[in-house]
Amino acid sequence: MSFGKFLLTRVFWKNLFLAVLLTAIILFLVWIGLMIYTRHGQQKSVPDFYGLSLEDAGQLSSRNRFELVVQDSVYTHEVVPGHIVDQLPHPGKKVKKGRKIFLTVNAMEPEILPVPNVVGYSLRQAKAMLETNGFRLGELKYVPDLAINNVLKQFYRGKEIQPGDSAEKGSIIDLVLGKGLTNEKTPLPDFTGLSFAQAEQEIISNALNVGAVVYDETVTTTDDSALAFIWKQIPEYSPNSRVPVGTPLYLWLTIDSTKLPVDTLNPSLDPLP
Repeated sequence: MSFGKFLLTRVFWKNLFLAVLLTAIILFLVWIGLMIYTRHGQQKSVPDFYGLSLEDAGQLSSRNRFELVVQDSVYTHEVVPGHIVDQLPHPGKKVKKGRKIFLTVNAMEPEILPVPNVVGYSLRQAKAMLETNGFRLGELKYVPDLAINNVLKQFYRGKEIQPGDSAEKGSIIDLVLGKGLTNEKTPLPDFTGLSFAQAEQEIISNALNVGAVVYDETVTTTDDSALAFIWKQIPEYSPNSRVPVGTPLYLWLTIDSTKLPVDTLNPSLDPLP
């Protein structure tokens, strides 16, 4: 029998039908298996573990079928030692059951580090050295001295730091800097529309100080504070304005773009409804 005639026989069509049916059944079973393996559609909101002990967090994660992994530790005064200070994914995020939740726990004791000696360095160099070694730049005090914008002294909690002194990691270090032998003034930038991180760099670069920072009622979470921008400052900006070095800047922040002047409005910022 020729191949062409065979294609017209009932045997061929019967076998073809069985092959197609068997392939469809196999594909269906594979699809069902993948659905079960990946838990398709089975998503839950991540609980908020902030401030909980590891024991309480473990009980909460067990009820929600999540796996906890401690990946880091820091030290902060905001949370009881041994309790959780951060998590990833963040609370409220939709994830599948069995997902690993990575935790950062507050250390039982603060890490003590040697404070770098930044006396004699420029403000920019001193800031970089402090941050590289785990400290934060605090208040800048300017006094008459030939060494303009160079560090003359450094203080921790009001006490002058001596070579070899140590402090808690993340501590704020205040500096005394020279401002020349005259009543030197520095330009006052317009910080409107900038984030606090952007403004802080400009403040330090212009030999000014950060005063009070006020967030309005639209800023309610950590994510909000990261997105917030400055809508008001004191001293107020005016063209060609200059203020004495070391002047504190008071800043007001929001995520409501309607508070910004029209000429500073960033097109990417949508007004709140």
